[in-house]
Amino acid sequence: MQYFSRNFPIPKYHVSRRHIVCMDQKTAVKSYQFAERAKSELIICSQLTTALAGFPEPERAGGKRMLILLQESVRSELEFAYKGTERSEFRRAIDLLSEAISLAESNQFGAANLKISESLSSVTTAAQGAWQVLSEHGLL
Repeated sequence: MQYFSRNFPIPKYHVSRRHIVCMDQKTAVKSYQFAERAKSELIICSQLTTALAGFPEPERAGGKRMLILLQESVRSELEFAYKGTERSEFRRAIDLLSEAISLAESNQFGAANLKISESLSSVTTAAQGAWQVLSEHGLL
């Protein structure tokens, strides 16, 4: 590793021709894997949130509990992704999903779905940045 001085290492970052992407290849691989998994999970959360809004009233309470458990599990996965990569897109996705959980708890399923969509968008941005680094190094 190169150093500015004895105490300040210069990490190996990739600078794209189109955008500055501050990500080394190892972080790019982890970010891409985490993001692709999170995208699938968030799509499922969105579909179930939409379905729950159409449930008959007697079934809605149990369905809501299950939905919130799933959303909390996805949030845990996103927290793991953030801790493993320190990508701000994952932190934003966590915050948005937390808002979606709160909205679902108060039976605002349409608004919850919008927050899930925003969370999905943030995760997609993380995947795109990682894909860019990986493709420019011939790894995808």
